[in-house]
This record gives sequence, C-alpha cells and structure tokens, in this order.
Amino acid sequence: MIAYLPLVAAVGCCLALLLPAVDDGADLVVTRIALAIFGEYVGEDGPRRRRQRDLMRAAHVGGTHRTYAAKTLLYASVLGVAGSVIGVYAAAGLLSALDVSEAAFRESLPASLGFVAGVTRLTELGLPELFLVLTLASATLGSALAVGMYYGRWELLDQRAHARGAEIDATLPRTVAFMYALSRSGMPFPRVMDTLAENEAVYGEAATELSVAVRDMNAFGTDALTALQRASRRTPSDDLADFAENLASVLGTGQPVSTFLSDQYELYQEEAESKQRQYLELLSTFAEAYVTALVAGPLFFITILVVIGLVLEDTLPLLRVVVYLGVPLATFGFVVYVDSVTQGVGGTETVDLSEPIEEGTKAGRAGDADPAGDAVQADGGVPADERVRERDRWATSRERLRAYDGIRSLRRWVASPVESVLDAPHAVFLLSVPLAVVGLLATAFPITLGPPTEMVAQVERPVVAATALVLASYAVVYEARKRRVRRIEAAVPDFLDRLASVNEAGTSVVGSVRRVADSNLEALTDDLKRTRRDIDWGADVGTALRRLERRVRSPMTSRAVALITNAMRASGDIGPVLRIAADEARATWSLRRERRQVMLTYLIVIYISFLVFLGIIASLSVSFIPAIEEAAIPGSGVGTGAGDLPGAPGGPSGITDGLGDIEASAYEQLFFHAAAIQAVCSGLVAGQLGEGSVRDGVKHVVVLLLLTIAAFLVIAVV
Repeated sequence: MIAYLPLVAAVGCCLALLLPAVDDGADLVVTRIALAIFGEYVGEDGPRRRRQRDLMRAAHVGGTHRTYAAKTLLYASVLGVAGSVIGVYAAAGLLSALDVSEAAFRESLPASLGFVAGVTRLTELGLPELFLVLTLASATLGSALAVGMYYGRWELLDQRAHARGAEIDATLPRTVAFMYALSRSGMPFPRVMDTLAENEAVYGEAATELSVAVRDMNAFGTDALTALQRASRRTPSDDLADFAENLASVLGTGQPVSTFLSDQYELYQEEAESKQRQYLELLSTFAEAYVTALVAGPLFFITILVVIGLVLEDTLPLLRVVVYLGVPLATFGFVVYVDSVTQGVGGTETVDLSEPIEEGTKAGRAGDADPAGDAVQADGGVPADERVRERDRWATSRERLRAYDGIRSLRRWVASPVESVLDAPHAVFLLSVPLAVVGLLATAFPITLGPPTEMVAQVERPVVAATALVLASYAVVYEARKRRVRRIEAAVPDFLDRLASVNEAGTSVVGSVRRVADSNLEALTDDLKRTRRDIDWGADVGTALRRLERRVRSPMTSRAVALITNAMRASGDIGPVLRIAADEARATWSLRRERRQVMLTYLIVIYISFLVFLGIIASLSVSFIPAIEEAAIPGSGVGTGAGDLPGAPGGPSGITDGLGDIEASAYEQLFFHAAAIQAVCSGLVAGQLGEGSVRDGVKHVVVLLLLTIAAFLVIAVV
C-alpha cells in the first residue's frame, strides 16, 4: 500500500482543486496560497497582463487580475506535478498489462491487427530504457495537464466574453428602445441611465453592461463621456461599443439625446429583421446537418454493421458502441454547439422574475442588526436587566421571523398548488418519478434470472414507458405555462396601444388603466381586471402593475411594466412612450412568430427522418433477420442443393456459407434501444432548433418514444 501513496496524494491534489468551486473558505485558502507563491510574478505590468485584464472585464468576472492569474498558475502547477506522478503509475500499469507472451496476444487479435502484439516487447527493456519510458510518460502527461489548465482557464474567459457579446447584441435593441422612451417622456439623461441600471434584470446583458458605466459615474464621480468611453473599450460587443462611442459624442456636442436614440432605435429594428433572416438560415443549415449526419448517418452505419454481423462476422460490440456512446455523445456535442453559436440570437428569453424582497421582511434582517443589543448605548435611565429582557425579546422576534421566512414557500405551495407547479414545472418530478418507480416495480419485477439479454428484455419496455410518462408530466405542465405566457404576450402590444390611445385622449394614467381593463384583451383580460381591483382598493398604479408583472412572469410584460412605471415618474402624458413600447413588443412578437413558422418545416423533417429510421429498423427486425436465420438453419431449403458443394450434398453454400448461430434477439433488442435513444436525441434537437431550448423538446421526446413503443409492439405481434 505504501507504493501507492504518491498516486493517492496526486489524485487528492487534483480533487482538492474542485473545493474552491463549492466552498468559500477553501477558495480563500487557495487564493492566499496562490498570491503568496505567484503574486509577485503576475503583478508585473505588461501587454499580456493588459490583454488578460481586458478579457476579464469583457467576461464580467469578479475579482482582480492578480488573483485570477495567480490561481491559474497554481492550478497549472499542481496539475503538472500530479500529472507527472500519475503518468509514472500509468506507464507502470501499461507495462504490467503487457506482461503476456507476444504469441498469446497475437492469437487474441484479428489477423489484420497482429502487428499490435509487438508492444509486448516493452517489458523486455533494460533499466536505462525503462527509466526513459517512465520519464517520458511522466513529462508528457504532466505537461499536457499543466498547459491544458493554464490555457483552458483563459480560453474559458474568452468563451464567456463571446457569449456575453452575443447576449448584449440581442438585448441592445430593447435597451435602446427603453432609453428612447424614457428620454421621450422628458426624463433627464442621467436619470435615464440610473433607471436602466435599476432594471438591468429585466433588460438583460446590454443594460448590465451600461450599468457599469452608471456605477462608475455614481460611485467615483466620473463624467458621463468618460464612463461611456470606458464602457465602449471594455464591452465584448461591437454594437454596444459603437453605440456608447456615438452616445458619448452626442453628449459632448450637446445634440438632443432623444433624436439620437430615435435614430438608433429604428436602426436596430431594421438590423433585428436582417439578423432574424440570417439566424433562420443558420438554423435551417443546422437542421439539415443534423438529419444528414446524426439520423441518416447512424442509420446507414447500423444497417451496414448488421449486414456484416449477420453474414460475415459478429459486430454486436461495435454496434453497442455506436448506439450507446456514439449517437448520444454526438447529439450532446451538436446541441452544445448550436446553443453556443445561436446564444442570445433569436432564442427564447430568460429573465429572473422571482418575487422581489419586500421592504421590512428579509431586507434588514439578514445582518441581524439588534436595536437593543450591545451596540445600543444606555443613557442611564434604563436598567441593565431591562436591556437584557429587551434584547431577548428582539432575539425571539428574529427567530419567529426566520421561521416565518422558512415556511413562506411552503405556505405559497399550500395556498395555490397549481400556480406553484406552473411556475416551477420541474417540481412535477417530485410526484411523477416516485409514481413511475412504483409502477415499474409492480410491472417489471421480479426479474427472472438468466442471460443479461433476457434480463434486460424483461425491463426495457417498462423503463421506456415509465420514462415517457415522467417526461409527459413535465411537458404538460411546461407547455401549459408557456402557452399561457405566449397568449398573454400576444395581447401585450394591443394593451399598450389601447392604453396609449386613452391617455392621449386626455385621461389620466389611473383612468386609462381602468378603461383598458374593461376591454377585451383575450388572455390578459383577467389579470387586468385584478389590476383594476387593486387600484380600486387603494393601490397606486405602479404597485398594481408590478403585481401584474409578478402574476404573469413574462419578459415582455416585465419590460412593459418597467417602462410604464418609470415613465409615470417623469410625466403623466405617457402616450408616446407607450407607442414606442407597443412597437417594440409587436416587433419582438412578430420575429418570434416568424421563427416558429419557418422552423415548423424542419421540425416536420426531423419527425419524418425519425419515422424513416424506425421503418428501416422495423424492416430489419421483421424481414431481414428472420431470412438470415432461416438461411443459417441446415436443411431449411435456402441455399442448399445436392450439387452445391462436392462431397457435401445439401450443405450450405454461397452467401450462407459460414453462417453460424445468429443472436437475433440481441440484435432486435439493440434495435429497440437504438430507436429509443434516437427518439430522445431527435426530440431534444427538435426543441433546440425549433424553439431555442432543449426543454421545449421534451414534448417531442414523449411523442417519439410513444411511437417507438407502438412500433415495436406491432413488430412483436408480427
């Protein structure tokens, strides 16, 4: 065991590098060690440090360059040393595994790969040669891990910066529309920037990037021109860099900001349509590539291997590698690549719309500030024991409030379970997974012991059916929530237009909301009536609209509410502002609808390609394999005859020559697994391409799995 202590220590060091990601204390310790060892080296100024610092700013990474660079060097050094130790043990393990005779190894290999048996001669090396081999293995693995870690951490920042740049480009048009609407309402430009920073969670990465300039102005007293110029140099988005530079120029020359923002708003609307067309063309290319490479390609490969395996030589191991590893890993890589390329462009909107912390609840209690604690200085009029009792009362109250906060989510679930599940569709797994497990145990167990193929055959279809039911429960809840939000968002442009018309007619904001709430706005009607009741019961318009936002939890609705509530602070005449918001919402909805219509064609193509896949698999199971089985049976009458083989009347010949026992059940089982895996992969890709998220593909997975089960039930009957 002592001989393995260096290996255990090396693996332990590698695992220790994961602790800073999950524990702040470990991260602090690692940071201190890194700064103590490499702090002076990475502190030297130079072109490389400036490039790396700019990259950190573009990726929006917290912390200093000195800390990040020192930790990178520490990680690379630890992995380099640990990799060297692991390399020695890996080389020793390889030599131990090769300690077999060359003849025996050659016999276990196919004739075409017999030359590989020559590697067993490594065990005959002398001490100098053996030392050289171990040193080479150690240096190679250690250097590879060290270099990979060093460049990998910086490459990760580059990827994050690229992703942020795409998100900024996607959210910049609506951010500019927000700024233009507020400036049109008469709000001063500094206040416009402050308001944008306050709503960065609603308007996305573009607002987040500009909010850095706002904090630069508010915290350090930097003038607006300098702050915007710094933002243009720091941002990973070329569009935002140009916008910030032009905005700084406009502010420097004293030109009207509203006019500039109006021009930029129209420009970005035109560019959004152009980018949408390019994006749809890119998605169509991805759809065609997927059908060709990851549906037709595996199908062709599986067919060829099945023919070879049934006629010439067993190919089941290679088929299992293709089905169980090749197709899932290739699909996973495809989905990740598509997501990275299309991130922030035409995809689904994600925004954190969780209920904000209300004043007087969690805020102000997190730090446990004690008004009657030791920090309070007595003035001589309150006895010490009274102060102690007061402190105890405050401690008791804090404990009650903590308990109240702890069960708040539970009370919300009990009060409205349906709404709670719709807001968190993944919560349905808490019910569906246990039910599926119970049903699986009731239908598939006990399992009759036997060969692995037969044991798997007893549970494979119940497992697939249970998986389909679990995913179906999630898909139903997710789609119900999404369709409701989609119907509401379809009514948002009309709501803003009607609100603008009533306000422009001279009605106050409160009266406008009441008038519009009485009209028919389809899915938004019920929520607007609740908003009107809030106003009738004494709530101000801003509070009532924010409650509407929390009920709907829609990105488009959140942007509209943020714009209305902030425009009301500047002026009561918010008609022009609402027109701008309505145009932006209508343009967003139109682009989203166009995407769904265009991608519907490729969604049908994916379904058809899967049906072709299923049809060919069914043909192999129903026709081809039984025919080969019959040909392999002596005396079956297929490929036999008195004169077929001299000296062996009635013996097999031709293509049936050499056919032995065929594992038909193993091939059919593999076909079922291949179809089920392809159903999952095709469904997720359909959701990623069609609607921008793999979660949208769950419903397609359910449909394709049900088609797979139905097809193989028919095959079993036939």
